[in-house]
Amino acid sequence: MKATTVAVLAVVLLAGMAAAKTRWHQLEGYTFEHYKAEYKKAYATTTEHEYRRQVFEQNLAKIRAHNADTTKTWKEGVNHMSDWTSEEFRRLLGYDQSYGYSKHQPAPTQTRLGMVQLPETVDWRTQGVVTPVKDQGNCGSCWSFGSAQTLESHVAIKTGYLETLSEQNILDCTPNPNECGGTGGCEGGTAELAYDAFAKNGGVQTEWTYPYISWAGKNFECQFDPSKSVINVTGYTKLPSNQYEPLMSAVANLGPIAISVEAIRWQSYEEGVFDGCNQTNPDIDHNVQLVGYGSEDGKDYWLVRNSWTPHWGDHGYIKTVTVCGTCGILFDTVYPTISV
Repeated sequence: MKATTVAVLAVVLLAGMAAAKTRWHQLEGYTFEHYKAEYKKAYATTTEHEYRRQVFEQNLAKIRAHNADTTKTWKEGVNHMSDWTSEEFRRLLGYDQSYGYSKHQPAPTQTRLGMVQLPETVDWRTQGVVTPVKDQGNCGSCWSFGSAQTLESHVAIKTGYLETLSEQNILDCTPNPNECGGTGGCEGGTAELAYDAFAKNGGVQTEWTYPYISWAGKNFECQFDPSKSVINVTGYTKLPSNQYEPLMSAVANLGPIAISVEAIRWQSYEEGVFDGCNQTNPDIDHNVQLVGYGSEDGKDYWLVRNSWTPHWGDHGYIKTVTVCGTCGILFDTVYPTISV
């Protein structure tokens, strides 16, 4: 399907998103029974049921306390992770800065882009070049999702065709001997590693020919078939670290960007402009996709796509304030280079 046709459908979809989610948990009488029904939760034993009920009620109490604070610029809400502990939630965060980002030392191209006459708002979803929000499951595979979906967007911008690419291909076939952002597979990596692997291996397959099977957190052997590759990736362009203007220019002029962030405080985010990260010394732990920017209620924000299902956040997205590189958004930002 051509991007022009998809863009029209994307605008229609986005127009109805705000009203599509019924926030039952905002009602005073919302209970664990309501939660189980809404998210189709089932537990194997009575002990597990009671444990999850306690975790859920603790999380719900925190959500309601947060939402009662009128100084907050964002709202929290229940989602499919509201019966998870914080330790269980951490399994989703597949980028570990302690493993040493600096160990990955290729020679990427740096770009210089001007800030002249940038649009006030950018949202690449309206252009039909962003695939639907995905679900990484219990695998720390965020880096494969962030890199795959950013590649999808750049291919669609250049060719007019929006492919859904294989995150499993990335997980299985991207070695990480220097432990960049993790140890590879469900234990973490970086978008740079993925784009390097694409270039060396001869591309990447689609989701349909190489489906995602690591949802439960298990790693698998590489099954890449070069004859089924659909994209010729030549490498990537890395933007200057911790610089605001190049990132804003790139997302406005070139397309979505793969970014690394601190997401440990995102578990219950639902809507509004989030400013709850550590702004002075963020702990980078997650890879996502930057799809635009804008302003809401006088606050400028980055528009970020996550991989925790459309049930999380604002239909799978979060708006974070642009000041001071909140959540570490300016730390590690790249986009793929492709040959078409």
